[in-house]
Amino acid sequence: MKRLSTIFHSVALLLAILTFAACKPTPPDPTVRFTGATMGTSYDLKLVPTPGETLPTDLQNQMEALLARINKALSTYDPDSELSRFNQNPSTGWIAVSPELQQIVAEGLRISELSSGAFDVTVGPLVNLWGFGPAPRRDQVPGDAEIVQERERVGYWHLSVREEPPALKKDRPDLYVDLSAIAKGYGVDQLAALVEAAGIENYLVSIAGEIRAKGHNGQGQPWTIAIEKPVAGQRAVERLIQPGDHSVSTSGDYRNFFEQNGQRYSHIINPRTGRPVPQTLASVTVVTDRSMIADATATALMAAGAEFGFQLATDHQLAALFITVDPKGGFQERHTPEFERYLVQESTQRP
Repeated sequence: MKRLSTIFHSVALLLAILTFAACKPTPPDPTVRFTGATMGTSYDLKLVPTPGETLPTDLQNQMEALLARINKALSTYDPDSELSRFNQNPSTGWIAVSPELQQIVAEGLRISELSSGAFDVTVGPLVNLWGFGPAPRRDQVPGDAEIVQERERVGYWHLSVREEPPALKKDRPDLYVDLSAIAKGYGVDQLAALVEAAGIENYLVSIAGEIRAKGHNGQGQPWTIAIEKPVAGQRAVERLIQPGDHSVSTSGDYRNFFEQNGQRYSHIINPRTGRPVPQTLASVTVVTDRSMIADATATALMAAGAEFGFQLATDHQLAALFITVDPKGGFQERHTPEFERYLVQESTQRP
């Protein structure tokens, strides 16, 4: 009986311990979140301060001022922005610009060259022609003659950049520079720099899906990013990744498009054909160090197409995931070896 009593006592003690553990309150999530409007979309910033760390009281004001300045420099929707003034200037001589604009255009030209023109910072006339620019949407396929005419204005080799003193030069007066496929990524990089300057080491910042992560989330775990299933009108998860201290960008044809006669036309224009990319490639996700590079590179690979794009990613050892449309239904995935380490294993993915 003494042995049985001891067993009952041990069981009761174990149950008491388990009950205490179950009733122990969960520590509050220390994550601080800021959201707001910018660049025609929104930004989202999640910060995880270390214990005892206080955030600057004017941090959101600093972020808003930073984003407003970037938009004033790079927007094609603002006719008075620095970029718009450059586009409107008919001069073919050197035009002085801010170091910021010079830096972004230089990076855009580098990726234009790297991608053999699949990414082209002068593609704006074609984007506008197809109704995806600042002018009101027309949702109509332009004629062949219009496409040929606007293609004459496109070519990154018509644009030159000078570092000191910062300046740009175009060799045809009607050249039109569009930085939409790199500006949001640049904005994310600048927000990240602002946050780090405040001493914050754990954060996740995004502008319209351009993402940069560092450190850990509020539960002390690595940040986990969901890659969407490329289906219009749905918000389903295709893949989960953990990018570590890196930037993530996904370019796809399933959010911004119009349809005519049963055919989808997306906002991603192939500069070489003057037409939207075919529907065979649904999305491309890139992981790299800087959001500005990830943003432009994902667009470049998407515009290059499933085969040439994957070849570019392989040749340049880029961490990239390609999701293509399966003719039999559904999607197929293909990723470069460099992307493998960011994938969350199937068994640990959320439903």
